[in-house]
Amino acid sequence: MVKIVKIGHIEIGGKAPLVLIAGPCVIESETQVRKTAEELKEITSEIKIPFIFKSSYDKANRTSIKSYRGPGLEKGLEILEKIKGEFDIPILVDVHRIEEVELVSKVANILQVPAFLCRQTDLVISIATTGKPVNVKKGQFLAPWDMKNVIEKIESTGNKNILLTERGSCFGYNNLVVDMKSLPIMRSFGYPVVFDATHSVQKPGGKGAATGGEREYVSFLAQAAVATGIDGLFLEVHPDPEKALSDGPNMIKLNRVKELLEKLIRIDKIVKTE
Repeated sequence: MVKIVKIGHIEIGGKAPLVLIAGPCVIESETQVRKTAEELKEITSEIKIPFIFKSSYDKANRTSIKSYRGPGLEKGLEILEKIKGEFDIPILVDVHRIEEVELVSKVANILQVPAFLCRQTDLVISIATTGKPVNVKKGQFLAPWDMKNVIEKIESTGNKNILLTERGSCFGYNNLVVDMKSLPIMRSFGYPVVFDATHSVQKPGGKGAATGGEREYVSFLAQAAVATGIDGLFLEVHPDPEKALSDGPNMIKLNRVKELLEKLIRIDKIVKTE
């Protein structure tokens, strides 16, 4: 039986309806984040899908030293706190450094362990010790059953509010592939599973000094993942992905989100009523 994790008024896991975690890869400006959050709130309220907003104040694992990283900790959290209050939505934030965990935990409803850092024991423990729900991105280098070890680290702190996220595995150079078996495998560990449909179509370092991507395949992978019975969908979206300062090639355009979600909700209802 998969545990139900509560994030504010939202339940994720068990037989609960699909939950959406979505937002831009990184905060480019307060205006950009507000516009995205506002439109996503309107869409998700209209089609009745639970919604958690995500964005990053700092992308510490960018391909190039010249890549845009974000507004930084203080300014980024200030913006996210405004969004959280203004639109009354839970917030997910990724944390790359132990020193930032305490401050982030005061704003975020969910703290996320980045994929590249999912085996960093001290960071995982520090995040788990806050008592807040923890979303762990499965590293591109890990098999799904390896996530049991990450779960044990988090559980050792007494925290059992855990989400596990699939975001593709390394497949040769500059490419990722999703093994859909990983979703039921990780779900068998008793915690809700999320599918990151946009990072799964990345081409890491595919542009030399930047990451590439194939957003045209996001819909196909998302449909396949929802059909396995996942608990949540993670999407990075942007009003104009071609002009995005981070992860543009794999983010989907804001005006395409509603159409995709309506299709996924129908699949989710079929799977979870069987």
